[in-house]
Amino acid sequence: MKNSSQLKVALAQIAPVWLNKKATLDKIYTQMEAAAAEKAELIVFGEGLLPGYPFWLALTGGAEWNKTIVKELHAHYVRNSVTIEEGDLDTVCTLAKKYKLATYLGIIERPLDRGGHSVYASLVYINQEGEVKSVHRKLQPTYDERLTWAPGDGNGLQVHPLKQFTVGGLNCWENWMPLPRAALYGQGENLHVAVWPGSDHNTKDITRFIARESRSYVISVSSLMDKNDFPENTPHIAKILKNCPQVLANGGSCIAGPDGEWLVEPDITTNGNIYHTLNVDRVYEERQNFDPVGHYSRPDVTKLVVNRERQSTVSFED
Repeated sequence: MKNSSQLKVALAQIAPVWLNKKATLDKIYTQMEAAAAEKAELIVFGEGLLPGYPFWLALTGGAEWNKTIVKELHAHYVRNSVTIEEGDLDTVCTLAKKYKLATYLGIIERPLDRGGHSVYASLVYINQEGEVKSVHRKLQPTYDERLTWAPGDGNGLQVHPLKQFTVGGLNCWENWMPLPRAALYGQGENLHVAVWPGSDHNTKDITRFIARESRSYVISVSSLMDKNDFPENTPHIAKILKNCPQVLANGGSCIAGPDGEWLVEPDITTNGNIYHTLNVDRVYEERQNFDPVGHYSRPDVTKLVVNRERQSTVSFED
């Protein structure tokens, strides 16, 4: 019987086949199979990996009003986004169940409950039984992301049991938002998953900060993206590449322990899975002198109220 106090994790630091849903899913399946072969029990993919981050906005004048190239690339993005209700993640769920591999996957979601035309940067949790247990739509897209992603809601601010761990996650700069973090801490989170589009400049400070604040393990997983990763058949590819740097996302995936010290320092060399085994006892050790929602809190003075209702434009009473 596996030790329930230990958890082997895989950080899937890979590039998408940019804006190609089917081909990127094939890469995800490959990483899940590789993680299973290494007996991992949780695999995490970066923000919006499926089918990729909207790099074109910064490279093609995305803020210019009614610009044809931006609108056509947005349409291409929507066509390659993920609609969970239509079965786009069914094979991911099947593999999660087959390998008993819990999965956090960053997707660009096109949900039918919001009409099926807008997209959201969503973080999906699939348990070891292959069930989608939460879909967290990013609360606040950052800067030029707002030109293509819609803001989400609190429905996905949920945590999940995994052996003796309680896991929760946030997208990119949401991890800097103190109240969403507190919402997860208050539900018993002791393994925090932070997903990023890429680069160690995002992960090198916040990962250790959250670990030290929460006295939890923190896994940061970032994607990779190189100029050579843009498919040749991408719409307006020549204009995208004209102002494109060689490296857009260098990874930086890492793990901090409950004392805020590195277990895996930001990695900018690995293309593939990064593995590590966590022991929940370290959480209890570090909570002895600080527990942000337990003995070191004052709910009689300050308390957080969270609205987890899934938002929709219409409510039908048939």
